[in-house]
Amino acid sequence: MAKYAVLIIDDEEHILELMEYNLSTNGFKVFTATCIKEADEILKNEKIDLVLLDIMLPDLDGMSALKKYRQDAHTKNIPIIMVTAKAEEIDKIIGLELGADDYITKPFSVREVVARINAVIRRNGRAGQSAEEVAEEYAHKGLRLDIESHSVCYQEQVIELTFKEFEILKLLMKNKGRVMTREVLLDRIWGYEYVGETRTVDVHIRYLRSKLSQYGLEECIETVRGVGYRFEKE
Repeated sequence: MAKYAVLIIDDEEHILELMEYNLSTNGFKVFTATCIKEADEILKNEKIDLVLLDIMLPDLDGMSALKKYRQDAHTKNIPIIMVTAKAEEIDKIIGLELGADDYITKPFSVREVVARINAVIRRNGRAGQSAEEVAEEYAHKGLRLDIESHSVCYQEQVIELTFKEFEILKLLMKNKGRVMTREVLLDRIWGYEYVGETRTVDVHIRYLRSKLSQYGLEECIETVRGVGYRFEKE
């Protein structure tokens, strides 16, 4: 079985050495970078399955780097876990809204990092899916979501979505007519319960609706007041 490739971006050499050693011994293929410039070269030349991104970096702060990677077609679907010494709640919210898949605060245990990496890769990967599941697609009023190509189109026009927007739309379309609570969306898309901060779901729904509105499809995602969201039935 091929190893998952993890890129660690951190300007603290001792952390890079520690994480490289421990992730390697846990079966990962590890790449390291001390700045975004180095990271960009690795991302351009290697197939990376996940990025551990520190917020405090010398050439570009982690939040700006996260936004940059989410806007780049080559890197927008790569899972990213933010790593920081800042524990403030607002930093976590901003990171999640920009498209981070998880958030780890220093100091952390290696066991915790390995567990979170495995959880994010499982959520974002296709391990254990059958060929039928991988090839599955959902359609509604000219809107088509293709899981295999990870694309969304409306009458052959490509709709550019972030990874999180795609996953939310997929989950809603898969459960047409069923109400998905904000808590369920957080748990299924972000992989853990971000208690008390369900507004990150509302933000992603708002962005998703804005993109669908260009094709008159924003009302396909219905708001169920005080509960969550539902994708309309045919």
